[in-house]
Amino acid sequence: MAKDQQLDETAAKAGTKPGAGMAAEALRATYGLGPHDALIVVDVQNDFCPGGALAVPDGDQVVAPLNRWIEAVLRGGGKVCYTHDWHPADHCSFRQNGGPWPPHCVQGTFGAAFHPALRVHGPVFRKGFLPDREAYSGFEGHLDGDPGKPALGSWLKNQGVERVFVGGLATDYCVQATVLDACKEGFTVLVLTDAVRAVNVQPTDGTAALAAMQAAGARLVP
Repeated sequence: MAKDQQLDETAAKAGTKPGAGMAAEALRATYGLGPHDALIVVDVQNDFCPGGALAVPDGDQVVAPLNRWIEAVLRGGGKVCYTHDWHPADHCSFRQNGGPWPPHCVQGTFGAAFHPALRVHGPVFRKGFLPDREAYSGFEGHLDGDPGKPALGSWLKNQGVERVFVGGLATDYCVQATVLDACKEGFTVLVLTDAVRAVNVQPTDGTAALAAMQAAGARLVP
């Protein structure tokens, strides 16, 4: 954490705001991105973007900053991975089955696909693929949605990852759950606040989620 704070101070002295409009190479240099880093891109899918079945307000606005981070992490020799809601049509979270949400991210549909402008250059960890099980955290996902393949946490550790950057949708649900689990798994965790958006069922849900992540040990970066 001390190294990361020093990097932020270096950027501030240079008059640069980390993570906001910086080119990928500047991000790589500012944060010292290397082979022990990973970016977790959480659920940037059509159904969570404007026009989708469960649209997050301004959800598509996370794509541009995430694309910069994807390039930066790859330039540094780090890993990029993606989480992916992948629900059967009869999933327990759907309202017709007593859940809180309209049907969304149904397997094989346009709504389940990644936003078309998102750069996808890494493995995909699918979650929520069992009809009777909720799964908000990316750490509940398995590679390609196959329970016989590695879960996200074991894959990251096998890759030698020590520090993770997290962005995507939505701040107050799957991003929060993923960040909290990353902290529990022992990773150094940084949340990309310009690359997340909240559902905000209650107006302060997103702010409260960021505070909970910070309290768990994650660091918020602009």
